[in-house]
Amino acid sequence: MSYITLHATKLQHNFKVLDQVFKSRNIEWAIVAKLLCGNEKFLNILLDLSDKEICDSRLSNLKTIKKLSPKTQTIYIKPPAKRLAKSIVQFADVSFNTELSTLEELSAEAVKQNKIHKVVVMVEMGELREGVMARNLMSFYDDVLALPNIEVVAIGTNLNCLNGILPDEKKLVKLSSFKQIIEEHSGHTIPYISGGSSVTIPLIFKDEIPLSINHFRIGETLFFGTNVYTDSLIKGMYHDVFTLTAEIIEMQEKPTIPSGTAGTNLTGETPVFSAEDKGKSSVRAIVDIGLLDIDYHDIVPFVSGIEMIGASSDMLILDLGENEQDFKVGDTLDFSMNYMAVLRAMNSDYVDKKVETVILKNKLPIGKINVN
Repeated sequence: MSYITLHATKLQHNFKVLDQVFKSRNIEWAIVAKLLCGNEKFLNILLDLSDKEICDSRLSNLKTIKKLSPKTQTIYIKPPAKRLAKSIVQFADVSFNTELSTLEELSAEAVKQNKIHKVVVMVEMGELREGVMARNLMSFYDDVLALPNIEVVAIGTNLNCLNGILPDEKKLVKLSSFKQIIEEHSGHTIPYISGGSSVTIPLIFKDEIPLSINHFRIGETLFFGTNVYTDSLIKGMYHDVFTLTAEIIEMQEKPTIPSGTAGTNLTGETPVFSAEDKGKSSVRAIVDIGLLDIDYHDIVPFVSGIEMIGASSDMLILDLGENEQDFKVGDTLDFSMNYMAVLRAMNSDYVDKKVETVILKNKLPIGKINVN
């Protein structure tokens, strides 16, 4: 038995903290839900917090969101594949775009479905992921403006996700200037600049966000309370919204070093052992989760003194030392999880998903956070 738990009360706290921060600066924000991999149980918790706007990069997940909450504005946060144009228009109210030929397909579909499809034009600002180059932006916008049933509601940018390029005031001012130039050139108003993600939040507290940046897309900081800019934790937010639990299926005292001729293991590695450990033994536990579900480098046992030895496809091996905690077969162990651990576990059909809603002892106060 292995399962991932979403602690709904802690998620609610993090949401309220962020919502207060953004409202105080007249910034609208949308939740990025791709981490939840379309799980209905977890999505319902999210929709209870806010059903205004939800972002995802998987069309199937947006379809699920629309089923659960038809009124929620769904945002497809990567350039769509042409072959998906029909479904994009059907299930995504808004999509991020960088290619005119794709927008032509979306336009044709929007006409067929008698819909206005909203578009965020993504601008390249140095990260070298998706984005129209600045030198082509004006002509690109003119071409998009001529498409029927397409409405440009924002320009935006993505930073940090591929090459780790951090946002700064200079980049955001430049993005704001693009909006101003486009509006003066075209005579059309662009309501939003979606210039912020979790990595941009610390700039708010440094007063380095131009007033024209009025939309953020937030996932990681909501779910993990992280300062993505400095790769640290934000005081006043919960960092354990998710926990992983796995059951002990074997526990025996065994030698520290294996015996026999060593080849490569499942992952193509040849483990190396210290000669100093020869003749030593320890209590080893096997829990029922493995590489199909998790990368054990992305989780940490809550109980100190447990060493993770390695994993095969379905089992994780732990060194309990002398087992001072007196664990037994059938007991469960809890682990903290980082972003990639949650993403991988959520994608696994072999890991159950649970929601826990409890009244927290020593609950953190709303509004007192420190991002330094």
